[in-house]
Amino acid sequence: MRRRLTSAILILVTGTLVLAAVGSALLVRRASATTAEQQLYAQAHALASYPHPDVFLHSIKVVRYVGQYDALTIVGLSAAGTFSPNLPARLRNVTLDTVELHRGQAVGGTTGNLVYVLIPLQLTTRQKTNLKSPVPYDDTAVLVATRTMTPTVGGLGYFLLIGFGCLLVATLVAYGLARRFSRPLVVAAQATERIAAGDLTSPMPTGAHDLPEFAKLAAAINTMSERLRRARDQQRHFLLSVSHELRTPLTSIRGYAEALTDGTTTDPADALGIIDAEARRLERLVQDLLDLARLEATRFSFEVTPVDVASVVRGVVDHLRPEAEQSGIDLRSVDHIGELRALADHDRLFQVLANLVENALCFARTRVEVGARLDQDRILMWVDDDGPGIAAADLSLVFDPHFTSDRVQRRRPGTGLGLAIVSELTSAMGGGVRAESPRDPSGGTRMLVWLRSFDGTRSSSALPWGPAPRSGSAHGESPHLAPPPP
Repeated sequence: MRRRLTSAILILVTGTLVLAAVGSALLVRRASATTAEQQLYAQAHALASYPHPDVFLHSIKVVRYVGQYDALTIVGLSAAGTFSPNLPARLRNVTLDTVELHRGQAVGGTTGNLVYVLIPLQLTTRQKTNLKSPVPYDDTAVLVATRTMTPTVGGLGYFLLIGFGCLLVATLVAYGLARRFSRPLVVAAQATERIAAGDLTSPMPTGAHDLPEFAKLAAAINTMSERLRRARDQQRHFLLSVSHELRTPLTSIRGYAEALTDGTTTDPADALGIIDAEARRLERLVQDLLDLARLEATRFSFEVTPVDVASVVRGVVDHLRPEAEQSGIDLRSVDHIGELRALADHDRLFQVLANLVENALCFARTRVEVGARLDQDRILMWVDDDGPGIAAADLSLVFDPHFTSDRVQRRRPGTGLGLAIVSELTSAMGGGVRAESPRDPSGGTRMLVWLRSFDGTRSSSALPWGPAPRSGSAHGESPHLAPPPP
């Protein structure tokens, strides 16, 4: 690239020099012709107006030599437009305006590098016959003066020397520019090759004197590399977590199956129950993986219609209450939810709230509460638990696939994909979700979901909100969403 850019600049400079030289030569030639013609006319007119024509006629050879004329002679112009004696050889093929000469007007011009002027003279018959080449008495005497034009600039060598100097300077400038332009591109190409090869730890170097466009390119490549590194690390963590989640139930199923086959278990019913539970856990993990893959591939089907939020909340609570009772947790919904209709897919909204409640049941101590309210043109739904809460540093990560916190002990194992599916589903339905957790030691977590309301902007001041608002950062929080009232 550097060589091609340098060659292109040199070709451009060379072409510019050639065009400038040709244009200058044409302009100089034209200016020289005009100047020479004006000078020759002035001199010939002065000779024609000399007060003593006899003296001029006898000294015409001397005047021709001193004035450096190619030709300085007097010819006759007949009424028919012919000259006698003949004109100088270089003017015989030139078309002259004899009509103007008969009228007493001077005629001049340029042919090739020859400048000529013809001026009518007022000579007596005696003066005409005293000429070396006599002019017939009835012809008009015409003074003919010619001179070879010399260019104003005649030094081709100097021009070539100047042109060579310009090309040398242009070569140095072109090389410097090509080097400056190509170096960042070469560095960028090397950086992208390293990224393609899997090296995501070496950023693209930048210089203080780089052009702004190259600095933006370097920043974009470094940002891409960092995001790819994070994605790779998350993928590795995801695969490790999935492998662990798959291995654990498979190990249990295989162990109890072998025990049943060998007859070494004392309680076959209990072994079959464990196998069934682990198989269901494995089935749930596979289903979550399939759901997440379909969501990321945008192949999930949605039928967005007005959905009765209160009925969905009650359905989720009724569906999961037996599981909550087995864990000794009070699962309930807030009273007086009212008639709220959200624009959502009924089954997907049920799945969203069910996943949030199942996640809360994993960490709650004694209580999980589900509620909903209208906030201007949004339907807000929340799931509260009284568990240990979420660390502030993890609030923005809980919706990442297979994220688990090492600081919190779960009541029962999960797939780690439920909250990621919630985030994808709510985004696909035009809403959002965020996690809130207080900073005080009392703990507790609120998962807040918002969707578009079908009923517009009904007032909701009479609807209770439930627990106090949570503090902390949010994942995917909308800047236009008002915080929940106390």
